[in-house]
Amino acid sequence: MAREQLLTRVFVELADTLVADFDVIEFLHLLTERCVQLLEVDQAGLVLTDQSGGLRLVAASSEQARLLEVFQLEHDEGPCLECHSTGRPVASADLAADRDRWPAFAEVALRRGFASVHSLPMRLRDQVIGALNLFQNTPGALGPESAALGQGFADIATIGLIGERAAREQALLSQQLQSALNTRIMIEQAKGMIAERAQVSVDQAFTVMRRYARDHNRKLTDVAVAITQGDLLLSGLPAAPGQAP
Repeated sequence: MAREQLLTRVFVELADTLVADFDVIEFLHLLTERCVQLLEVDQAGLVLTDQSGGLRLVAASSEQARLLEVFQLEHDEGPCLECHSTGRPVASADLAADRDRWPAFAEVALRRGFASVHSLPMRLRDQVIGALNLFQNTPGALGPESAALGQGFADIATIGLIGERAAREQALLSQQLQSALNTRIMIEQAKGMIAERAQVSVDQAFTVMRRYARDHNRKLTDVAVAITQGDLLLSGLPAAPGQAP
């Protein structure tokens, strides 16, 4: 698919957040994947604030990115926390040269093969609800076009998450965000169950679960709950990519 066609599709997907009862978790995962496809980055992750104001991981383009995001949050150090607290983009074009900036994070990121990072605020006016984090395997700043497009994705996604109803009623926003954070736990459990029993990677397990949800027109969250509660047998799921049916 041509870049222009994919870009058009992304904005259509972002506009879908304005429809009632959209699948928040699936949408945010799709956003991280689209960032990798369109912004010349290797991985992406997304964190949102919970009801207490703390940051929680809700989406990542791969297991590798997920683990790095979790490390930032558990150690309270890294670009996504700085981006969220300031409400401004935070970047390091060379993590090896910026070790003193985030010592623990830089060490782990470099060990996992990441050489640069760019964090973009999920922001609407003065309200910052999270950060979109873009990782590259090679040193270098994010190009101006990619940086602007990435911030555009983050801004539109933020508007969709908040919505006019949430703008009128703060409790609705908190409920929606907290629901996304809570269902993330269920999805992680389901991924682990599939990976263990099917002997596939966690990334492959997630692909299997998403494919089943799409093929059966079900929400990703509902499929995860069904798997963890034993209502959906793992034998009924499609084969993982590269795995014999």
